[in-house]
Amino acid sequence: MCGICGVYNFASQAPVELRDLKKMTRTMVHRGPDDEGYHLEGALGFGIRRLSIIDPEGGHQPMSDRENTVWVVFNGEIYNFPELKRELEELGHVFRTRCDTETIVLGYKQWGDDVLNRLNGVFGLAIWDTRQKRLVIARDRFGVKPVYYRVDNGQLWFGSEIRAVIATSNEKPEVNPVALNLFLRYRFTPSPHTLFAGVKKLAPGSRLTFENGTFSLDLWYRFKPAPFSPLKSTDEARDELLELYKRSIKRQLQSDVPIGLLLSGGVDSALLLALMNLNGQSWRTYTVGYGKSYVDDELADAAETAGRLSSRHTSVLLDRNTFEKKLPEIVSCMEEPVATSSIVPMYFVSERAREDVKVALLGQGADELFGGYNRHLGIHYGRAWRRLPKLLRAPVASAIRALPRNETLRRGIQSLDTSDRLRRYQNVLSLLPGYKIDGLFQDGIIEPATGDEILTCWQPFVPLLCDTDELGGFQFLELRSTLPDELLMYVDKLSMAHGLEARVPYLDKEIVEYVERLPADFKVRYGSPKWLHLQACQHLLPTKLYRQVTQNSARTFLKRRKRGFATNVVDDWFRANPQKLDAHFLDRGSPIYKYLRYSAIREMLEQHRAGRDDNHKILFSLVVFEEWLRGRGFERC
Repeated sequence: MCGICGVYNFASQAPVELRDLKKMTRTMVHRGPDDEGYHLEGALGFGIRRLSIIDPEGGHQPMSDRENTVWVVFNGEIYNFPELKRELEELGHVFRTRCDTETIVLGYKQWGDDVLNRLNGVFGLAIWDTRQKRLVIARDRFGVKPVYYRVDNGQLWFGSEIRAVIATSNEKPEVNPVALNLFLRYRFTPSPHTLFAGVKKLAPGSRLTFENGTFSLDLWYRFKPAPFSPLKSTDEARDELLELYKRSIKRQLQSDVPIGLLLSGGVDSALLLALMNLNGQSWRTYTVGYGKSYVDDELADAAETAGRLSSRHTSVLLDRNTFEKKLPEIVSCMEEPVATSSIVPMYFVSERAREDVKVALLGQGADELFGGYNRHLGIHYGRAWRRLPKLLRAPVASAIRALPRNETLRRGIQSLDTSDRLRRYQNVLSLLPGYKIDGLFQDGIIEPATGDEILTCWQPFVPLLCDTDELGGFQFLELRSTLPDELLMYVDKLSMAHGLEARVPYLDKEIVEYVERLPADFKVRYGSPKWLHLQACQHLLPTKLYRQVTQNSARTFLKRRKRGFATNVVDDWFRANPQKLDAHFLDRGSPIYKYLRYSAIREMLEQHRAGRDDNHKILFSLVVFEEWLRGRGFERC
């Protein structure tokens, strides 16, 4: 993994200055402590900081072919590069390195832009075709690696991080109020938006193409899930899925540096460790938690899993003071605010893992693929609710809306009663109804229904949803919106803050495309989430361990509102340290009140403290936003 950046003066063709490129590149030393490189060619310039994982000696970037007709800067890993290398060699291409980057260079020479469809991996990359004077910038299928860019007055700046994109600007970017509204409603900012006015991010599976003095943006990854015909049997689907898991792990264990695993107490990472054990032994594993002060903490469960599967295990213990003290620094590392306090443990477990390894696998993606959250049950069984006569639904819905501190259930009922498919999905993902979020803003800051902009963000994917069932369509969008722009974004930023490469085997191209073709009852069955995934786990994990981790996962699912850092620690922090919240929200000079209404936020805080509403999620979003503003040097009101 690396940090890449570049400048292209596509309108004026003015030469790029090396000093500007160095200024951009050196904002990302943490992403690439091992090497630095540049390529300047008139109006184009590339820069890179490299974290050397494969072929440390031969993989210097920017990289070109022998004739210097194609140049590439690349952040990521191409897991099928050995197969691509053999194919390209059979076609007559000669490789000079063992590095996966060279398969992109020579693959582009052979196949043009179609090389992207042949890559099984994660990437943010830029390809410069010197003969055609053509620049292509692309993000991987599921957005594991971010790409940001800014276009202004015929000039392009791009990079793996926002700090590189704005490094040479003479003016500090203003807050994008549309993006702020989206963040407060959904806890993340969907592509292409960022909170920095003028700075955008590529959506997963999309590309920018610059040629002939102009540019275009489109989706290069257009996989359209079609149900298997005939349908898979349970045994067939389980065995095929397990084989895909084994292949993915084998690919993602390719490395010339040490590899470990971020281990939780649940089934997903336990299965990863068992799969890793098919390719070696005594892997290093790492778990983070808050210890016995939290009933549902995962430290003990993870240690037991590690013991049963014989890993060399390390536990990282945090406390509430650490959470509070480090939050501002962690928000700064992420660049874009994400309002889940899982960001704190992710930061610290990455820091500890980096002392021993350069690469760590983790279990992100399995919940989104197989329906592991409460919202997936609601989506799956929502059709049955909508079929009930309105006379039966109305009194139940009214009773639920009257419950105190139950915003999740209220939102669920509203979502299930929505007839439009995309708006149903939108309501499921909303922290609060749109009118409540809009009501937080100062007059004149936003237009009405700004939060509906997420529907526009989803529009490029809509033609690909037509053959999916209700749950499958929702998961399709999760994998291309909420997962990359929330969870994967902070995983990338907080692991790379320590020079640690995070890999996500469940998001292998073959696995995702297989699972997206399965019907909903392979994911949620008899009211149980992740059904097929658990069948595969049962087939591979030792019986006692399988029972242990599935019990842990079931406990997690049933106690979702009490378990997990985003609720447990935040609620405790809010209760134990009201002065901290007062410092954030009752200070009329706080920079948030340049955009938001003091009276609306104070009322929300009072409702939470009185127990009338459970507002901990939106309050934490506001805390994160305020920390983000302070860290960016925004002035007090």
